[in-house]
Amino acid sequence: MASTSRVTAVLGPTNTGKTHYAIERMLGHRSGVIGLPLRLLAREVYDRCVAQRGPSVVALVTGEERIVPERTQYWVCTVEAMPLEIGADFVAVDEIQLCADPERGHVFTDRLLRARGLHETLFMGSDTMRPAIAALVPGVTFMKRERFSTLTYTGSKKISRMPERSAIVGFSVENVYAIAELIRRQKGGCAVVMGALSPRTRNAQVALYQNGDVDYLVATDAIGMGLNLDIKHVAFSSTAKFDGRRMRGLYPQELAQIAGRAGRHMENGTFGVTGEARQLDDEVIDAIENHRFQPVKKLQWRNEGLEFGTVERLVRSLEAPTNNEWLSRARDADDVLALKALSEMPEVRHLMKGPADVKLLWDVCRVPDFRSSSTMEHASLLMRLFEFLKKGRVPSDWLAKAVSRIDKTDGDIDAISKRLAYIRTWTYVAQRKGWVDDEMHWREETRAVEDRLSDALHARLTQRFVDRRTSVLMRRLKQKETLVAEVNDKGEVTVEGEFVGRLEGFRFHQDASSSPDEARTLQQAAFQALKPEFHLRADRFYNAPDTELDFTEQGGLMWGTTAVGKLVKGPEVTRASVEAFVDEEAGPDVAEKVKRRLQHFIDRKTAALFEPLAAMSRDEALTGLARGFAFRLVEALGVLPRDAVNEEVKQLDQEARGALRKHGVRFGQFTVFLPALLKPAPTRLRLVLWSLWNGLDEFPESPPPGLVTIPNIAEVPKQHYTLSGYHPAGTRAIRIDMLERLADLLRAKDSRAGFEAAPEMLSITGMTLEQFADLMAGLGYKGEKGERVKVKAVEPPKPDAPQSTAPIPEEVSVLAPPPEPEPAEGAEAAPVEMETFYTFTWAPKPRFQRPERGPRPERGGERGAPRGAKPEGEKPAEGAERPQGERRDRGERGGEGKGGGYKGNKPKGGKPNERGDRGDRGGKPQGAKSFEARPPRAEKPIDPDNPFAVLAALKNRS
Repeated sequence: MASTSRVTAVLGPTNTGKTHYAIERMLGHRSGVIGLPLRLLAREVYDRCVAQRGPSVVALVTGEERIVPERTQYWVCTVEAMPLEIGADFVAVDEIQLCADPERGHVFTDRLLRARGLHETLFMGSDTMRPAIAALVPGVTFMKRERFSTLTYTGSKKISRMPERSAIVGFSVENVYAIAELIRRQKGGCAVVMGALSPRTRNAQVALYQNGDVDYLVATDAIGMGLNLDIKHVAFSSTAKFDGRRMRGLYPQELAQIAGRAGRHMENGTFGVTGEARQLDDEVIDAIENHRFQPVKKLQWRNEGLEFGTVERLVRSLEAPTNNEWLSRARDADDVLALKALSEMPEVRHLMKGPADVKLLWDVCRVPDFRSSSTMEHASLLMRLFEFLKKGRVPSDWLAKAVSRIDKTDGDIDAISKRLAYIRTWTYVAQRKGWVDDEMHWREETRAVEDRLSDALHARLTQRFVDRRTSVLMRRLKQKETLVAEVNDKGEVTVEGEFVGRLEGFRFHQDASSSPDEARTLQQAAFQALKPEFHLRADRFYNAPDTELDFTEQGGLMWGTTAVGKLVKGPEVTRASVEAFVDEEAGPDVAEKVKRRLQHFIDRKTAALFEPLAAMSRDEALTGLARGFAFRLVEALGVLPRDAVNEEVKQLDQEARGALRKHGVRFGQFTVFLPALLKPAPTRLRLVLWSLWNGLDEFPESPPPGLVTIPNIAEVPKQHYTLSGYHPAGTRAIRIDMLERLADLLRAKDSRAGFEAAPEMLSITGMTLEQFADLMAGLGYKGEKGERVKVKAVEPPKPDAPQSTAPIPEEVSVLAPPPEPEPAEGAEAAPVEMETFYTFTWAPKPRFQRPERGPRPERGGERGAPRGAKPEGEKPAEGAERPQGERRDRGERGGEGKGGGYKGNKPKGGKPNERGDRGDRGGKPQGAKSFEARPPRAEKPIDPDNPFAVLAALKNRS
């Protein structure tokens, strides 16, 4: 281009209208070219030019996009894609300070040195470029532009306190996504802008922000390059970034370029830091606020005079040094690195035949690495392209397969972003003239795929980082519109048709997905709709029958399936108080009505289930010790371990005991209890009331109803089993009433000589023989296991069969069952079936000191001690659980207890008395040695052919 045109450098800070001035100047000429630093900014300027001049005369040329009408007058391009030989009247380059950028600086420097318009040339950028431009561009004139508004530093702010219309800047994709997710949770959502986004995605995201759907923008430093947005505050989440080679701190002028996006046109702006970013130094703050920075001293430069004779000569020309003190040779860019990598491949060197091949190879190497892959991976793709182009063009079928693999809109944000990066490669290839067949088709096809992926990416970004419900509600709140709230029959609360929470009982639970900033406003709107609903529910609850209410095993109070309160400790163990679950916004009247109904419910429930205790408390006939014992029972909620009140029971006379028995009190051998209170419902309430009275944090749960025994868990206190109506013994705990029935059966057994478990014992406990043995061990009995031949049951005779009265032959023993018939000669003997049995004896632990035997008890002692046990006044050995209660349904009788005080010996070989001794009742105790001659018993004649008669005789004689 001609170098005699007027060259002007329009310099100044951000928000000075430099780009707007350049567009006006270009449209004032017959033709013009403007170069911009970003594809996104190029698209924005293109749309503005089209709006003023129409699409027929405005072209857009970027690496991946090419819209060139036949009558093009104005070219809007990225700096790399600027046409330099078209002879335009006007040429402009924006953000000229990027000449110092290590990655792209050589491109901007080349345009500064060589790009000229026939009539006018403009360079827009920072004032730090003034000395360099003055030294490198002869005859340049400078125009200084002042900022329309002021910038002020506000320090550090948490994201939760970030003002509206703020932009939070991050310097990595991961950082941007993390911040956006945090803002979605706390602020309702944000828009995301990154340089890697396609223009279509970026425009859609910016529209979310500009339209007010969201009040926050999370972006990379791409917003610092001329994007004009309505931003009031810019916050840096970091002050360092990775520049492609290393992590480094941002320079003050880079911070200023980004912070300058705040406060557009005449509105002032602020900037600061957030998150873990350290506070800015005072010098940096002053430089940003007053736009005073160190001037640029070196520009990145690369030789533009390339030699294409051989690859080696091309590389040498690219690495040529400069003698200009303002210029510094740029480090190898991606295209040079790719050239060096390809030149070392034998496959490529074999195809190099002349300068045309070298130039083609250099054009291929200039394909950007949009995928951000490794050098070798990118070089492999370029080698494939070079091989295709050396033969002619890229095959359409191969390109079609590559594009079809990318044309998928499913997946998450990362997957779609990766596909967008891949399609940009093929879009760039399709834009190169002569590289593909049917160029228009592939340009349209790749553009369509990019648009589909862009729309999908925008949808995923919005879905992930924007709460649509929140954004709509927040916008209406800002517009002072009245929100319409409703409550349906399920308790779901909606505001403006959006679900915001649920009314459970008399408490409103706000939807957890709403952001904290809007929670208070949404809650106020919801409570406006809930006020009449609270009163209606309170009336309905107050009139509900008790059958609709219940309490849980942890003390909760339920109305159907909804928690409406909880039980708390009251003035007495049987008088629990209540605490209602009612929101303050419902009002004191509703809260009082709900509390009063809950108190009525629990009072009536306690009175109904513990009516025997209430009746016993009201009985004025109970006086003295009986009344005191009744008070103990009420305190214990109807269940007392016998060993805890043994002394008090001894002090009760028969009249006092009888008075208590009238109220259902049973004095068991192990427990004193009221059988009516062992039912599941009273047991469940007893556990809750006792836990409340004792201040437990976690209440014991009642056992399932109908179980005779439950596991005995060592970690569970014994008192919990007693309150549940069970007594621990061995590895199981047996129900109290069943244990007393078992104790009645055990009293009739000789616990010294030993006895076997009767079938009714196993039936009562519902246990197997082995389980019963473990239970008996827990009760203080020792079980000796043995085996014997199982006696088979004999079929009874028929009613009409004759009964023989012949005597038993001498060879038939009366002490053994009839002999089995001898097996036939040669036949095998029948197998003998064995059975297991246990013999139980009372086995208390040995005492450390045997007390002296007292005088023989007189008649009138209380019955109930097992045979061989000590009288009630003498305790068993330590650790031996041998309760000494009275026998159920029997009055006090005279005579000694079973086996008490008698020194006679049992006959040798005699069987223990199954009934037990009855005390001194006018004769010798059973089982004692006989001191008087007895007449022989008369033998009845026995029919030896009748096996039942023989067995009966054996039983009687034994």
